[in-house]
Amino acid sequence: MAISAALVKELRERTGAGMMECKKALQAADGDIEAAAEAMRREGLAKADKKADRIAAEGRVAAVVSEDAKSAVLVEVNCETDFVGKNDDFIAFAEAVARVVLDENPADVDALGALTIDGEDIEARRRALVAKLGEKITVRRFRRIESAEGRLDVYKHGARIGSAVAVSGGEPELARDLAMHVAATAPAHLSADDVPAERRQAEREILVAQAQDSGKPDDIIEKMVDGRLRKFLAEITLMGQPFVKDPDVTVEQLCKQQGATITDYARIEVGEGIEKKQEDFAAEVKAQAEKTA
Repeated sequence: MAISAALVKELRERTGAGMMECKKALQAADGDIEAAAEAMRREGLAKADKKADRIAAEGRVAAVVSEDAKSAVLVEVNCETDFVGKNDDFIAFAEAVARVVLDENPADVDALGALTIDGEDIEARRRALVAKLGEKITVRRFRRIESAEGRLDVYKHGARIGSAVAVSGGEPELARDLAMHVAATAPAHLSADDVPAERRQAEREILVAQAQDSGKPDDIIEKMVDGRLRKFLAEITLMGQPFVKDPDVTVEQLCKQQGATITDYARIEVGEGIEKKQEDFAAEVKAQAEKTA
């Protein structure tokens, strides 16, 4: 049967699929737009399941703060390409997920998937988005921080890095300044006391081995190692790092100057820790040429 352009347009607006795909679905459904939409949804979800093993290391960090500025949430939502990461539907999904995390406070990502956005399970909405955008999409992780008595703020560096800091005391802009610092320096721990003993010991063993090559006496080596270990701990801890807006003072010194205490912090960077697939485009072009030869 003949399928009108208006019908194709309506189905395309509902599904986000291509024009020819919509026309074929309508022809198969004899012009029944509801049946065509349902068939496309089923087909899209089936395709979504096949994308589960793909690597999704792009995407964005969504950040949201409660109205009373006592809670903040960072959420990482991943996709396969930077192009999809900039898609309006993808952005809206990430922002909606962050809002649900803030409002519902789920225990983990699995619990989050069972919660709803406008009455629809987040997991179902995620799979529908995979079907629509044609890429693997995952809600990878989230962090929530609280500041019961102080204040907190968040900072976004583009779409890929989000940070949040909670403080007690200090000047009004301190939390924001420290959130910017955390985004820039990615501290692994709050203070030296928070560095696990095994990490300290592993670093000490490396430093001892390096110092022994100097041929210096053992007592000198011990002092060298202690000094280098203190420097290492300062580099990886928020309190020990030079403040990015004034490198002449450490974050610890800045907080003491303002009578402030950092009670919590968080930082999420898109794709952090995900092993990305390295594309060999020359080999890919050669392989395609051989197929068509």
